[in-house]
Amino acid sequence: MKALILAAGYATRLYPLTEKLPKCLLKVGPETLLDRLIHKLEAIPELTDILIVTNALFYRQLSDWRKELKSRLPVKVIQDGTRSNEERLGAVGDFDLAIREEKIRADVLMLASDNLFDQDLNEFTAFCRQRSDSVSVAVYDLGDPKLAAGKFGVLELGADSKVTGMEEKPKAPKTALIGVGVYFFPKRSLTLVREYLGRPQAQDAPGHFVRWLLQKGQSIFGFRFRGMWYDIGDLNALKEANLIFQKGV
Repeated sequence: MKALILAAGYATRLYPLTEKLPKCLLKVGPETLLDRLIHKLEAIPELTDILIVTNALFYRQLSDWRKELKSRLPVKVIQDGTRSNEERLGAVGDFDLAIREEKIRADVLMLASDNLFDQDLNEFTAFCRQRSDSVSVAVYDLGDPKLAAGKFGVLELGADSKVTGMEEKPKAPKTALIGVGVYFFPKRSLTLVREYLGRPQAQDAPGHFVRWLLQKGQSIFGFRFRGMWYDIGDLNALKEANLIFQKGV
């Protein structure tokens, strides 16, 4: 299994902090977002290596970070050739780039680089292994559907954890379960990425790709994350997370 961290966005909602610094290298407490993710991934025994996709603007900074990193796993930084928010390939485009450039023929654990969470990823990967031929997604219960309105992708789960419905940022969510940017893609699903991107109406968020798979009749499963979770999408979220993590949590 390979890990793929998506870090090619431009984080315009966090300007001026991220005009010259990738969001994943922002510190929350004593560590960067990216370091915290690496620590989580290092605990997964079956993981063979970590790929990080960034853009051309921040490639040197991520490469310098990589030189200082001490990890038991091989970590490689690749860049997608873009230098502005208008040029960005999007998450699914960067996924496709990584598959092609690195010739990936293994299961992929994909993570957004702006996620902060308590959940042990070994529990998530164990859940995925039990359903090894299916895509699995991490979900988080906000407690109130209104909190998800217009902000997050919303999922419906059946009693067997099977995803029965997905909506992207609905105005009137049916549940309080949201996708949190952690996905498991079995190797057999990787060939479908190009097919999806070849559609005129293809959109760049991974949730759109997963919903397309669901509409094609693919089985998708949802794993509930427990504990704290933060999406560092704007300055307020970053400030709130820092208040929690500033003591070295």
